[in-house]
Amino acid sequence: MATQNYANHRQLVPMFHGVLFGIIVLTLIGSVVNLIESFGDHQRLYSASLIVAVCIALVILFLFTRIFSLKAQDRAIRAEENLRHFAMTGKLLDPRLGTLQTVALRFASDGEFVALARRAAEEGLTPDAIKRAVKNWRPDTYRV
Repeated sequence: MATQNYANHRQLVPMFHGVLFGIIVLTLIGSVVNLIESFGDHQRLYSASLIVAVCIALVILFLFTRIFSLKAQDRAIRAEENLRHFAMTGKLLDPRLGTLQTVALRFASDGEFVALARRAAEEGLTPDAIKRAVKNWRPDTYRV
């Protein structure tokens, strides 16, 4: 794997983000087409509408599985970076820093972490601006 940096730090799981999501979307499209075609046939209408409902539920499930796992990762990263900051300074991270800002700080090397955290809190830097400000990238290969 290439050295991680700003340009390549985002990670995708092809089977999840591509294949599974593609199958769910195609199934939803097919079920909607089936529902439209069954409007004249009352015997098919009920089952076609149930299939559409199940497909919509699958899309929602797909989105929530992603959101919930990212929230859990963000919470763990926030705790790790708070501990890291405490170990370096004897103080917790500035409470003005939001979760996404703290998550972005995880890429900063130890030498620039404290100063960048202070700057991010004072200037209200966006997570993307924080990542772009990192000079010595500290890879995080466990996040998906």
